[in-house]
Amino acid sequence: MRIVSGLQLRRLLGDWRGSGSAYQTLAQSIAGLIRDGRLPVEARLPAERELAGTLQVSRTTVAGAYERLRTEGYLRSRRGSGSVVTLPDGEPVGGRMGWVPSPSRDGVLDLAVASMPAPQPALDRAARAAVELLPRYATGLGYEARGLGELRETIAGTYRRRGLPTSAEEILVTNGGQHAWDLLLRLLSRPGERVLIECPTYPNAFAAVVGSGARAVPVGLGDADWDVELFTDTMRQANPALVYLIPDYQNPTGRLMPDATRAALVASAGRTGTYLISDESFTELGFDGGVSAPLASFEGGDRVICLGSMSKPYWGGLRIGWIRAGAPLIRRLSELRAIVDHSQPVFEQLLACELLKDADSPLVQRRLELTARRDALIAALHETLPDWSFRSPGGGMALWVRLEAAISTALAAAALRHGVIVAPGPRFGTAASMEHYLRIPYTLSPDELALAVARLSRAHLEVFRGGRAEPSVHIA
Repeated sequence: MRIVSGLQLRRLLGDWRGSGSAYQTLAQSIAGLIRDGRLPVEARLPAERELAGTLQVSRTTVAGAYERLRTEGYLRSRRGSGSVVTLPDGEPVGGRMGWVPSPSRDGVLDLAVASMPAPQPALDRAARAAVELLPRYATGLGYEARGLGELRETIAGTYRRRGLPTSAEEILVTNGGQHAWDLLLRLLSRPGERVLIECPTYPNAFAAVVGSGARAVPVGLGDADWDVELFTDTMRQANPALVYLIPDYQNPTGRLMPDATRAALVASAGRTGTYLISDESFTELGFDGGVSAPLASFEGGDRVICLGSMSKPYWGGLRIGWIRAGAPLIRRLSELRAIVDHSQPVFEQLLACELLKDADSPLVQRRLELTARRDALIAALHETLPDWSFRSPGGGMALWVRLEAAISTALAAAALRHGVIVAPGPRFGTAASMEHYLRIPYTLSPDELALAVARLSRAHLEVFRGGRAEPSVHIA
């Protein structure tokens, strides 16, 4: 069981004091942390005496706050177990399946997907070149468990350009990033072992942990950065087999991990002997064109495994991903994948190789398009829904929007009636939290984004006028 100390809870609470009763304000603040996923379900809170001393309040204040949280369904208390975080509706952690794309519908704007169509004319150029190369490979059997040597060398070159020495022997080509994560879970974790994940996080990454039989241990992100102390303490307490992070334009928050945080988390993983999995799906989508140093390049990086994918920067229809790790681990992974699938299509690998080597990189245009679309979405939200708050990310594909009330699920249902598909905040949490949040990708055209925001505004009005939600008292 995860134990939260009084000092950790004080840091998470920040400036929690308000104008109302101290115990009520404290209860509201703790409930807000639970709803936002920063205090995970099944975590044990500090004892009343410890928290009272840390916060410099009376024990009566803490006891009153805990009692209110128990009454509202946010805590349960058992002799010998202390006060444990739960949720009012009792939804079990890990109770949902992974996300599946919705079929397209006429007139409906899909904002549940953070993805874009294939880049043109780059895809056509790459396809023509791949067709010309294909006969060279057609004389062989076509089974390449580790991937085509030329593609593995090209991927290794992308790491060398980022300052991380890498050879083709340290690359395994996979059928997308999700396949890569599934292989690592199969090889490096056992049923019942713990896997530490960010909260919020990519829904299918969490679903894969649950599907593997491992136990997900969520750690909430800080207000502005990854909370190094919280992650470090959780690694020490939980002793996880794996830690899954998205350091570059994190999905869904869009945050970029600072170098100091990278170094600290890599060092922590090294001290606990934990494999740290770095999902780099959005690494190439920094709007200034810069690319961050890989986590594996920091001291202790031999415990870091990098995942990459063509899906986000290039095209979701190109199912090419990869794993960058030590050569011995790559050999073990290639043996394992033989019982999952033999290899990926040769033509797609050739296509990916040509795109990665394209001198007129389509990523330059992609970054320009995404920057313009991000700005268009922000302008529309400021004009139409000014009470919604968010940070403008420096890359990636989506805004993580904080709503003025806990209405995310109700809003998503209403939005569909108005012709917009959105993914509610709880989709990115580990239980029924994140109701104050909504992820809105900026992957549609500026005109479509403006129309989508107008429809969201009408759905928002419907939720409140229909009496389905009231503004919440506590807004962190």
